[in-house]
Amino acid sequence: MKKSTKKEVYSWMKSIAIAVFIAFMCRQFLFTPLTVHGVSMEPTFDDNNRIVISKTSTTERFDMIVFKAPDAVDTQYIKRVIGLPGDNVEMKDDVLFINGKQYEEPYVKRDNEIELGKVTGDFTLQELTGHTTVPNGYLFVLGDNRLKSNDSRAYGFISTDSVIGEVKLRFYPVQKTGIPK
Repeated sequence: MKKSTKKEVYSWMKSIAIAVFIAFMCRQFLFTPLTVHGVSMEPTFDDNNRIVISKTSTTERFDMIVFKAPDAVDTQYIKRVIGLPGDNVEMKDDVLFINGKQYEEPYVKRDNEIELGKVTGDFTLQELTGHTTVPNGYLFVLGDNRLKSNDSRAYGFISTDSVIGEVKLRFYPVQKTGIPK
């Protein structure tokens, strides 16, 4: 092999190695693509939607996050943050109250096959968890499809350490590509 050919091959190999390293670092520390599994976030996300999560975002109320499932090994859940540390959360007659303030929930799936007056049962944090407020280092999360969501009503608070990232973009299906709300 000629010396110039060897240099060219080495140059390409080096460029490819650097590109792979950069892609690995970005995926490991900045963002990663994931697939939504299940119906707990309908109508916001359907089963098999593809999303991108940011691993560097600060979690705020009503953000959609992906976290390690507290009740299953090697499983990740996607849910909406309802309660931040220090918040008092309760549900009365299908209306969400956080720290005594009423909030609209336009993202909640209200059209179900079953004709029910309410999609979210009444609860207080005290009844569900024994705490009156969300403790420091934890979050209270709910799915948008309340009738079919395994969320903080079932397993309690989730640790902020278990949060993998915040949903920033849906890229599949193509007709629904964009920033989810």
